[in-house]
Amino acid sequence: MESNILRTSWDAVMDVEHNPLRTTNLVAAHMVMQILAWMWSVIFAVALGSYLAFGVSAIAHSLVLGGVFVTLTVFRLKERSN
Repeated sequence: MESNILRTSWDAVMDVEHNPLRTTNLVAAHMVMQILAWMWSVIFAVALGSYLAFGVSAIAHSLVLGGVFVTLTVFRLKERSN
């Protein structure tokens, strides 16, 4: 049951097909998610009192969201080519 709650919560925030950005163009949704990732990176850095944490967090968020976007794009292109 706990994993279902975690999965639902994750999807509500991170999955563009489940969050409020689902009606937005995929590229625009990706840009909004990147902006949100940067915003949260700044919030956590300020909360920790470390600008070094901001740099690491910002890079990590960019890499993760970028990787998710590239993977999603590849999967969608493959589905269309079938």
